[in-house]
Amino acid sequence: MFDTFRKYNKIVMIILFLLIIPSFVLFGVERYQGFGRDEKVARIEGHDITKPEWDQQHRVETDRIRQQSPNVDPTLLESDAMRYATLERMVRDRVLAAAAAKANMTVSEERLSRIFAQDPGLASFRTPDGKFDRDTFQRVTGRTPEQYEASVRAEMATQQVLLGISGTAFTPPALAATTINAFYDTREIQVARFAPDAFASKVTVSDADIETYYKDHPAQFQAPEQANVEYLLLDLDAAKKNVVVNEADLKTYYEQNASRFGTKEERRASHILITAPASAPAADREKAKAKAEQLLAEVKKAPNTFAEVARKNSQDPGSAEKGGDLDFVTKGAMVKPFEDAMFALKKGEISNVVETEFGYHIIHLTDIKPAVVPPFEQVRATIENDLRSQQATQEFAKAAETFTDAVYQTPDSLKPAADKLKLTIRTADNVPRTPAPGATGPLANRNFLNALFAADSLERKQNTEAIEVGPSQLASGRVTKYSPAHPVPLADVKDKIRAQLVAERAAVLAKTEGEAKLAAWTAKADGATFGAPVTVSRRDAQSQPLPVIDAALRADASKLPVLVGVDLGAQGYTIVRVTKVVPRTPPPAELAKQEQAQVGQSVAAAEDAAYYNMLKDRYKAEILVPKPADTLPVAAGR
Repeated sequence: MFDTFRKYNKIVMIILFLLIIPSFVLFGVERYQGFGRDEKVARIEGHDITKPEWDQQHRVETDRIRQQSPNVDPTLLESDAMRYATLERMVRDRVLAAAAAKANMTVSEERLSRIFAQDPGLASFRTPDGKFDRDTFQRVTGRTPEQYEASVRAEMATQQVLLGISGTAFTPPALAATTINAFYDTREIQVARFAPDAFASKVTVSDADIETYYKDHPAQFQAPEQANVEYLLLDLDAAKKNVVVNEADLKTYYEQNASRFGTKEERRASHILITAPASAPAADREKAKAKAEQLLAEVKKAPNTFAEVARKNSQDPGSAEKGGDLDFVTKGAMVKPFEDAMFALKKGEISNVVETEFGYHIIHLTDIKPAVVPPFEQVRATIENDLRSQQATQEFAKAAETFTDAVYQTPDSLKPAADKLKLTIRTADNVPRTPAPGATGPLANRNFLNALFAADSLERKQNTEAIEVGPSQLASGRVTKYSPAHPVPLADVKDKIRAQLVAERAAVLAKTEGEAKLAAWTAKADGATFGAPVTVSRRDAQSQPLPVIDAALRADASKLPVLVGVDLGAQGYTIVRVTKVVPRTPPPAELAKQEQAQVGQSVAAAEDAAYYNMLKDRYKAEILVPKPADTLPVAAGR
């Protein structure tokens, strides 16, 4: 049978080809055309931002935050709020760029050159001869100098868009005074609290009440979907373990970098300096040199008097009082002519007069600590680690390709990939669809969890593709057990529901009692009981809840004392008695000026935001993905 098949396999292939291709054309073209299309997440003036662009920009921003704050909670970086904030910034940048382009706003080459020349960050990429090190810049920043220049040019152009608004903002003194006074407004108050705890004993909750609440609020008692998973993580540390370093390379590295592993030679010297700056007249320099020659003759005749001669004659204020002692130094610590002379001496010798840019020196070498280089075997482990680290990046690139292929080629097991790359298969139970508080590594990465909880992954329990979960980090995982969301049994939450109902009903009783007392005390103040007076403001709440502060400051100050009731919801009810307005001590002139400036900045920021919103409408900017419930504010300007 198989011989027959082999004999006619070409014919069979042709027949299959003719059968499969038409069906693909009829039923698969539409799906094929849609496959790989980039999802649109925002649109500005007809130009789309795609999800891959959004993901890439968010990776850039989270990598930057991780570098600046290594201890930041990874779940925060991958939260919906943080991702949405990234998208909002992308939209803002493109709206402002469109406005800058429409207004023909540009940055002159002269101004750009001046900014680059004054940038201390760029100075670190210049070589000693003043040339710009392109390779180092690109390796450190991940961008070419041309890309960096373009980004700076674009940012400066967009800044001009808002500068015309914020730069012309004007805050009248009356407006500033009203805003500042509201911030410093102070009241003396007394409070009477009606806490739910005091009414809890009066509440009765039956089993029927609990069962009714359970049935009426099913969403509150759902156990979330969870999965038991296993996964692999490939990172630089894992790649480093697979780097093979031979003995010859280790010894070569040791010989070429011996000074790194030990201590350099140190020399201790004393000196006598007769100052003569290079800019001094020639006659003054000759006079100084003659003085140095005279002192040299003295110390040559009596070397043991060097310290005394230095104290009396040296014009180096830092060392003269110590007999010219400069302590131990290594090469590179002194100016070159001085260093060359010092390292040419033998212990106890005195140099001839040495000329430097500071004047004329006489050097006495008093001690030598020879260089100490540890034996090869003592630093072998350090050298091996250094070489592995140097080669880890290159090894990671190769390992990443192997990793990606292995998890794809054997979709129902991570073991082949683990064996090939010597990785450990890790496991985790009860993993939720979104990053759990305190999660780390791949389990804190939203993209990785999305891949694990994808419908296909849950159904087939196969490996995910290789997912980038951080800089030089790839992960793949598979679900071993899946538990869909399901109702929690009433017996498991009965006590929780009882406590909740008691608290809710006690709060209602507290409010009822508080409102009754408010009406009674308003009609007749006799018998009202309040706590001790406290002075409160928006700056100093004195541990009072914010609604209490707001109510006290909103009370009619012309009718003091006045009573105000405040419903605190689950915290009960409070009656506030406002007794007096406490005037603010006038601030010093300088502080008043600073306060008015701060109000001006707030007004300018508000005008910026309003102008930016107008630009969003003008350029038809819209975000096409839902806004999370909790989002971070994004300012219009940088």
